[in-house]
Formats: sequence, C-alpha cells, structure tokens
Amino acid sequence: MIGIIGGSGFYELEGFNVQNLREILTPFGFPSGSYVIGELSDREVVFLPRHGLEHNIPPHKINYRANVWGFRELGVERLVSVGAVGGISHRMVPGKVVLLDQIIDMTKARDSTFFDGADGADSVVHIDFTEPFCPELRQALWEAGEKTEIEFEGAGTYICVNGPRLETRAEIRMFAMLGADVVGMTAMPEASLAREAEICYAGVSVVTNYAAGIMKKKLTTTEVKDVIRGTTHVLKELLKGALKLIPAERKCACKEALQEAKM
Repeated sequence: MIGIIGGSGFYELEGFNVQNLREILTPFGFPSGSYVIGELSDREVVFLPRHGLEHNIPPHKINYRANVWGFRELGVERLVSVGAVGGISHRMVPGKVVLLDQIIDMTKARDSTFFDGADGADSVVHIDFTEPFCPELRQALWEAGEKTEIEFEGAGTYICVNGPRLETRAEIRMFAMLGADVVGMTAMPEASLAREAEICYAGVSVVTNYAAGIMKKKLTTTEVKDVIRGTTHVLKELLKGALKLIPAERKCACKEALQEAKM
C-alpha cells in the first residue's frame, strides 16, 4: 500500500479509481482530513491533503503525528510527499521538480516524535536519520522521471522552517551558507515521523518561486499558485510512472528503523 500526501487535487489523477474515504481518529487527534483510498497504476493508493481539502491548515498547525499514524493504521508502507518550495541555489528555478535527498530542520514547537514519554511508558528512541529519504522510493521516482523525460533535479537539500511567514533576505543567505537548495515548511517532522513509523518516505518538491532576496521583486502567493497549476500535470505523470516501478517487497532499512534504536 502506497501513500501520497500533498496538495488537494492529486486524488483527481487520471485513472485513479476512488473506492473509499476513511476518517481516522488517532491517539494524537484527527489528521488533516479523510484518507482517499483507491487504485492507480494497478497499485492500492491512499491520498491525504496535507493542508486539508480547503487548504485551511497552516504548516505550523498541521497534526503531523496524526497524519503519519493514520497512514500506518491503514497499512501504508511507503509514503511519497509532494510540496511547494522556494529556490535557493542557482539551479532551483521556478517550475523545477526536485527529488530531495537531505533535510535541515529549523522548525520549533512542533510535536516531532511518537516517543515523547508522555504516558510514562515509552522507551527513549533515537532513529538513524543519516539518510532521511528512502533509497528505493527515490530510485523509482528517478527512473520514472527519466522515462517520462521530465526535467528534474535528482538531489537537493530541503531546509524546513516553521512558517507561516516567508523568510527574510538574511535568513536565505544563511540557509545558502548551510548548504540548503530549497526552503519549505512541511517536510519536518513529517519525514522523521515516517521513519519512526518504519514507513519508507520520499520527498518531491516543486520550486514555485525564488526565495527571498534572490530576486528584487516582492514574493506573492499568486506566483506560487500559478506555478503549481502549471506543474500539476508533470507531478501526476511522475507519480503514476513511479507507482509502476516501486518493487513489491521492501528491501531497504526503513522497515527496520526501530531495531537497535531504543535505549
């Protein structure tokens, strides 16, 4: 079972046969919305709109723990995350699709683990997060991009900020010095929670605008929406192609992330 989390509208993929909607109450509260369950490219797929169907949940208010927990409860073993980012490095131009390979976490005040000791019974867990994205999922997405001749970047470092405000010029200069290629607001703690849940996780980002200070003009949400509309079809083709290439059996380390992680 494969999950897709991203902007509303992705369950409108051509050929996506919607079979069911599931609303789940998790130990951490309700997820962002109902899970849309169906078939695509002969694979069982579960979709969740990260910001809600009306896009009314800001990034710092998303219930990341509930979202990931709900995927696991439904039997999802692989999760592909789709999101919009600002481009920092020179090759990250608006419209570019990026297969992420690293993350820098700058968020704060977000519930970032399932093992927080709140009930007094949890073990202390330190997952290995050296490689935050599943190599098997990244390989499937890479091959799908090559086959569909989509212009994409095969690697990129995502720096995750708290939001919902956009960044200052000085912050972007600092992020560039840290090695960040793109900036966004939702990859963390989504990625690390997926690892704790032993779910394979891959991140696909669309550069919707240049980050603050790179261009002289003011950043607006209008340009972000325009680029998203222009690249939705590309993302859908990439996802449909990747679903055909993802191996049936997981051989990566993601499925055993909790082994030797507990103190």
